[in-house]
Amino acid sequence: MVTLKINGQQKNWDGDPDLPLLWFLRDEIGLTGTKYGCGQALCGACTVIVDKQATRACITSVSDVVGREVTTIEGLHPTGDHAVQKAWRQLNVPQCGFCQVGQIMQAAALLMENPKPNHDQIREAMSGNICRCGTYQRIEKAVHLASTGV
Repeated sequence: MVTLKINGQQKNWDGDPDLPLLWFLRDEIGLTGTKYGCGQALCGACTVIVDKQATRACITSVSDVVGREVTTIEGLHPTGDHAVQKAWRQLNVPQCGFCQVGQIMQAAALLMENPKPNHDQIREAMSGNICRCGTYQRIEKAVHLASTGV
């Protein structure tokens, strides 16, 4: 039996500790906001925040997060009004939307570490998240807007 802290709540689980966190979140506790993209930590669709660090849930095992704080898109803000979420809506960032949860979580982690990033810092931090629709310019603008507190 392991105890995990997901979005501020304790979750007990008596399953395989090597199960990827992504599948624990989606299949075991029903938090389906985190998306499966590539399964190899190359696209960023599965990004969650673990102890204030952007983390790829597809390659992180359940045992890796025992005793750590995991935040998913569902836990970022209770009403979806985190500064990054508000900026995303204000600038109409998504096109298809599939990658956007991972993009938002990556941006939120960046702003936790660096509340006022410059253009190059935003680009570098977001470079590991792929948007197949190519909304990179809107993503960068939204991260900058979120850094102003929207």
